[in-house]
Amino acid sequence: MDTQRDLKFASKAIHAGQRPDPATGAIITPIYQTSTFVQSSPGVFKGEYDYSRAANPTRTALQDNIAALEGGRHALAYASGVAATGAVVHLLREGDHVILCDDVYGGTNRLFNRVFKQHGLDISMVDLTNEKAYRDAFRDNTRLVWVETPTNPTLKIIDIEMVSAIAREKDAIAAVDNTFATPYLQNPLSMGAHIVCHSTTKYIGGHSDAIGGVLIMDDDDLHERLKFLQLSEGAVPGIFECFLLLRSTKTLHVRMERHCENAERVARHLEAHDAIERVIYPGLESHPQHPLAMKQMKAGGGMVTAYLKGGLEAARRMLERLEIFALAESLGGVESLVEHPAIMTHASVPPEQRAALGISDSLVRLSVGIEDADDLIADLDAALA
Repeated sequence: MDTQRDLKFASKAIHAGQRPDPATGAIITPIYQTSTFVQSSPGVFKGEYDYSRAANPTRTALQDNIAALEGGRHALAYASGVAATGAVVHLLREGDHVILCDDVYGGTNRLFNRVFKQHGLDISMVDLTNEKAYRDAFRDNTRLVWVETPTNPTLKIIDIEMVSAIAREKDAIAAVDNTFATPYLQNPLSMGAHIVCHSTTKYIGGHSDAIGGVLIMDDDDLHERLKFLQLSEGAVPGIFECFLLLRSTKTLHVRMERHCENAERVARHLEAHDAIERVIYPGLESHPQHPLAMKQMKAGGGMVTAYLKGGLEAARRMLERLEIFALAESLGGVESLVEHPAIMTHASVPPEQRAALGISDSLVRLSVGIEDADDLIADLDAALA
C-alpha cells in the first residue's frame, strides 16, 4: 500500500512520512538535534543528510507528512508562514507582476507591498471573488496569483478551480494560502493550484507553542527551484519546532472537527444576538458564498468574524470583558482567541484599504477553540451584556 496515496486522512495524519526509528524502534520520530552529519568520504553521506540547513530527518518526516495530508508529492518547511510566502516570491524577477488577493493577512499585505514592491515587483490587489476583475488584472508579465480562502479577516470564499484554471491559462503560478481551511477541510492542489502555503503556527501546530510555515506542491521543477531557495536562504524551522508540529498533525482531524462544530454554534448564536450587527461564517446560510464554501470545503472552519453594534467602544468593551476567549493575535490553537484586526493583525494595512475591505472598528475576529461550546457562548453573552 502507498501510505501517502491510499490511506484515509486520519491514518495519514498519524502514519504518513513516519517509520519506527531504525536504530531503536522508537515509534515517534526522534529529534535529530544536530547541525551536521558525518561523511564516510568527502561528498559521501547517508541519503540527503550532510548539513541540517539542507535537510534533517525530523524535518523530512514533517514535510512528507504534510505533503500527504494535502495530497501533494513534495513539501518544504520554513521558519514561519511569511518565510514560506517569501520563498514563493523569490521565484520571481524584477518587473514581474503579481495579482494579490485584496483581503489577505496583514503580514502578507505588508510583505508584498512594503518589502517586495520596493525590489521591483508590480503588485495589483484584486477582489478575486469577481472573475471579470480577476481576468482584467492579468498582464503579459503576470507571473504569480496569490490567494487566501477563506480570507483574513472577512472570510470571503474564492473559487480555487476558477482562479487556478485562469492562472494556468495565462502561464502564471497559482498559490493558495490554505491556513484557515487546513488540509482537513480543503485541498487546493486537487483544484488546480500549483502551490499550497500554510502558516503551521496556526491549526497545523494547534497548540500555540511553535512558529512555522510550509509549502506543498506536485510539480518536480517547482520543488527543485524552491528547495534550492530554501537551502540558499536558510529560513528553515528549528528541529524542535518540527517535532512539535509533527506531534500536532496526528490530531489535526480530531481538532478540526471540534473547531468547526464549536464555531458553527458560536456563529449561529451571535447571528441571533441583539448586540451583533452581522456575522460572517462560511458555514452559515447567510454567507453570500455559502454554496461555494460547501463545495470546496468539508465544513465552515473554526474562524468567525462579527460586526458589533456601537463601533469601537462596543468592541473594546466586549474584548476587555471576555474571560475564556483570550485577547491575542494568532489563531488555530486549542484555546479560543479573539482580536481586533484594525488595531492588531491588520494595523499595517493602510486605513483606506481597511475601509474598502470592511475591516472597520466594529469588526472582531474569533478563533473558536475546542473548549465546551456552552462555556464559550456563556463567555460571549456575559461580555456582550
